[in-house]
Amino acid sequence: MGRQLGGVLLGSMELFCLAAELGGFTAAALAAGVTPAAVSRSVSRLEARLGVRLFLRTTRQIRLTEGGRAYFEQCRQALAQLVEAEREVSGQQAAPAGLLRISMGTPYGHYRVLPLLPAFRARYPAVEVEVHLSNRNVDFVGEGFDLAIRARVPADSSLIARKLEDAPLLVVAAPAYLQRAGVPASLEALAEHECIQFLLPSSGKPIPWSFRRDGKELELVTAGGYCCAEDLLGGVTLARSGAGLLQTYGFIVEEELRRGSLVEVLQPFAGRSRPFTLLYPHGRHLSLRVRSFVDFLLEALADQRE
Repeated sequence: MGRQLGGVLLGSMELFCLAAELGGFTAAALAAGVTPAAVSRSVSRLEARLGVRLFLRTTRQIRLTEGGRAYFEQCRQALAQLVEAEREVSGQQAAPAGLLRISMGTPYGHYRVLPLLPAFRARYPAVEVEVHLSNRNVDFVGEGFDLAIRARVPADSSLIARKLEDAPLLVVAAPAYLQRAGVPASLEALAEHECIQFLLPSSGKPIPWSFRRDGKELELVTAGGYCCAEDLLGGVTLARSGAGLLQTYGFIVEEELRRGSLVEVLQPFAGRSRPFTLLYPHGRHLSLRVRSFVDFLLEALADQRE
């Protein structure tokens, strides 16, 4: 009985997903090789089982309700995982394949991950990679992401967090700015300087600058007439243009420091870093493509640090 119930439920979920994707019971029926009435009955059984309405129906069209949209995303992922699990067990998928959706912040994406993707796809050509560059926290289920990379780990017990690296923080400025405003020799001198701010996406408040003095870590609130939000690279462009001092990750300004378009200052007070972390949902069946990317990224970043 339990097996039959599971089969009926699985079939109803498949027809429901088809109707949601194709926008109608008739289109879903044609795709599945059944009658529109069979699709309608399957959806009605699901609605009765869940106690919620999945579609708003009119004589011309159907439209997902809010509950239907959330259920559709979860059903689509569950069905995809079942298909992939069958392929792995039966040996049909000997190599990773399919779409990999990743969310990451702009700086880490540009300077750390995106340059590695050609090597990843050369190793696993059947995997398609879709990258979303944003500093906001994502809803894994609702937005269908496989992985996210963040500098600040959200307090979410449903996520597994694996540290990728600790990225050192530096204070830099353009030579033209330092010639005009002077080189700060102490943390107190920052009060006399133009300090380019970056706003936290979650709060809209400037991120305090991090330093180490006399073996102790401290956070310092700085001030200035320039604020950047969403994209830290905007602050780098401002600093390079002579707008002021900027605290940023060392890996972002490596090339500018080599060329001399930016200069590091306040070196005696450096030594702080922030961790970059790989996040994925806890307890979720990890597909072969996700496991392969996690292993590849950890290996590639370890090689870069050596």
